[in-house]
Amino acid sequence: MKLLEELKYVETHEWVRVEGNKAYIGITDYAQDKLGDVVYVEVPEIGTVVEAGDQFVVLESVKAASDVYAPISGTVVEVNEELEDNPALINESPYDAWIVAIDMSMPTEVDDLLSAEEYKELCE
Repeated sequence: MKLLEELKYVETHEWVRVEGNKAYIGITDYAQDKLGDVVYVEVPEIGTVVEAGDQFVVLESVKAASDVYAPISGTVVEVNEELEDNPALINESPYDAWIVAIDMSMPTEVDDLLSAEEYKELCE
């Protein structure tokens, strides 16, 4: 299982990369491995307001559909349009294939997320 030290993680297997007030969100290597080949990504519209813990993305794989939960609160400001044509990017490189970017309404929520080491312990 690959982890990146500079990211934050959530028990529901999402990762967060913070750049200024923007948080890029994707699923972890562990999650994509359990899902199998991702064949479709359903993302929210730009401008959608989410609260931490809200289900806001659906991933469909050859095995099942899986919900992705917002790790932090804010407004969706970007979606990764590359995933529309090539959802398998999530399997190929889960830490490069971010799904959405959120303008954080409560940046301090990042402090409550897991470090790479804490997430690794959770998955073991």
